[in-house]
Amino acid sequence: MNLATRQRRQALFLFFLLPGIAMSSWVTRTPDIRDRLEASTGQMGWILFGLSLGSMIGVLSSGRLVSRFGTRAVMGVGTTLIVASLAVISVGSLLSSAPLVMAGLFVFGAGMGGGEVAINVDAADVERITGKTTMPILHGCFSLGTVLGAGTGIAATAARLPVHWHLAAVTLITAAMLLYAIRFVPSGTGIHAPGQADTGHPRPKLWKDTQLVLIGAIVLAMALAEGAANDWLPLLMVDGHGLNATTGSLVYTAFAASMTIGRFVGGYFLDRFGRTNVVRASAVSGALGLLLVIFSDSAVLAGAAVLLWGLGASLGFPVALSAAGETGPDETARVSLVATIGYVAFLVGPPGLGFLGDHWGLRSAMLVVLVFVVSAVFLAPAVDTRRRSAPAAAVRHDDTTRS
Repeated sequence: MNLATRQRRQALFLFFLLPGIAMSSWVTRTPDIRDRLEASTGQMGWILFGLSLGSMIGVLSSGRLVSRFGTRAVMGVGTTLIVASLAVISVGSLLSSAPLVMAGLFVFGAGMGGGEVAINVDAADVERITGKTTMPILHGCFSLGTVLGAGTGIAATAARLPVHWHLAAVTLITAAMLLYAIRFVPSGTGIHAPGQADTGHPRPKLWKDTQLVLIGAIVLAMALAEGAANDWLPLLMVDGHGLNATTGSLVYTAFAASMTIGRFVGGYFLDRFGRTNVVRASAVSGALGLLLVIFSDSAVLAGAAVLLWGLGASLGFPVALSAAGETGPDETARVSLVATIGYVAFLVGPPGLGFLGDHWGLRSAMLVVLVFVVSAVFLAPAVDTRRRSAPAAAVRHDDTTRS
């Protein structure tokens, strides 16, 4: 691996780490933000809808933007929006303004939805260049960021530091990270899918690719499992299991830590047991964790089960994105499509779970997440792309020989 590729890979570590820090910083303060806004569970669901709406707008436009401007530009703008959103949420909390907090979450979602697709496309390109399983480790940096942000959030909650001062400090830290990392990302990646511009082949109708759609369904299920925890886990443990706000945030940190471990060690298990077995085992682990959180009346057992939930949710998204890029030509469009399907979970998840939680409680609302995760157990074989990769590799070899 040459120096430029190594620096680019290290920059991607920061681009994954930064949104994890930013997101968990405000997630761990959701009980405090809820109290500042005097919002009910249902109202918090609608406030979080700003995040979902922004995410969908970002992810739906990201593919076209990457194709036109490249990953570097879209990553830069998206991450800048994430940093700016923290300042908006901070001011919204200071002023006890629900519309302002919702606007901040909208900006955060737009930055995440747009920037994260571009970051994943760039990461898939690095994985292709190096020939190494890299995506789980990169997503592990996101989870590590959530651990760091959550740890800081817990400390701030315990110290009763006002939310606006906490988020203002995180804004400055993440801005510095962005300015450092953007220098090492090359321009031009993603503007043309590999080989597509030169071959003259028509753009494939990706929605008719059954395997790709099934991979998207896996992402949908596992993104919902991860997103439900990111949006609701602190409140779920506070309102559903009677914990205080600090302990609820500590449980969320345990979830984030288990996801981090799963993603950092995932490469070993993927190389040893293959994608299908790993995704299936992940779904079983996530389902078991959710089952215990939902039905156990023991707060201790439910808190421990969150570790299984986190391990289960850790690998589905990165593994599926790697698989999506290998299902055929136009890698940018394929990764973007699967990411778009996954972000549907972020669109319907927060308000949907909030609505159900308002009527039947958050524990009962998580049954929806459980059903989706169980479905991933049966969809797992879709991530096996070996039969499709071999013919594609043969075509590339043949084109190289003729040239």
